[in-house]
Amino acid sequence: MMNIGIIVGSTRPGRHGEAIARWVYEIAKQRKDSVYEIVDIADYRLPFLDEPMPAAFGSYTKPHTKAWSKKIQQFDGFIFVTPEYNHSIPGALKNAIDYLYLEWNNKAAGIVGYGAAGGSSAVESLRMILAELQIADVRSQVRISLQTDFINFETFHPAPYQEKSVTSMLDQVVSWASALRTIRV
Repeated sequence: MMNIGIIVGSTRPGRHGEAIARWVYEIAKQRKDSVYEIVDIADYRLPFLDEPMPAAFGSYTKPHTKAWSKKIQQFDGFIFVTPEYNHSIPGALKNAIDYLYLEWNNKAAGIVGYGAAGGSSAVESLRMILAELQIADVRSQVRISLQTDFINFETFHPAPYQEKSVTSMLDQVVSWASALRTIRV
């Protein structure tokens, strides 16, 4: 069984990421090939990067970094749920990613982007970051539109075809996570 973390990539009050992550989780938990868990970066209260050594050294000094490291280490792959802020990912998500290095290496990831244009710029920005961390991001992605997948831009109500997009992405993440586990072992 693969362990896949569904990472809520925003800490903003009133964010839509929690509802989207729960929706992805409800689809994912029906599968028999992996175990899924929602990981909300807001729960870790990570301050602006405050470790004295680069993450690649793994020499963490802060309790919040050690807790974050322990959580991320346990996963074989990830689903990043990210909004698009100014054609990129939120600063809080970038900060959470930057805290660690080895914990991310040789794992798979899928991306669920959301925003006015389905979060497409955030997805592309995140792909570049993941490549540097040796995370294999899969081709299938989910693009949630604030205009068509929300009622009055507030209540999450995804179009029916979106579930198929999630399933396709999960198929690829599990496949790649399984293959990459052999590298880590």
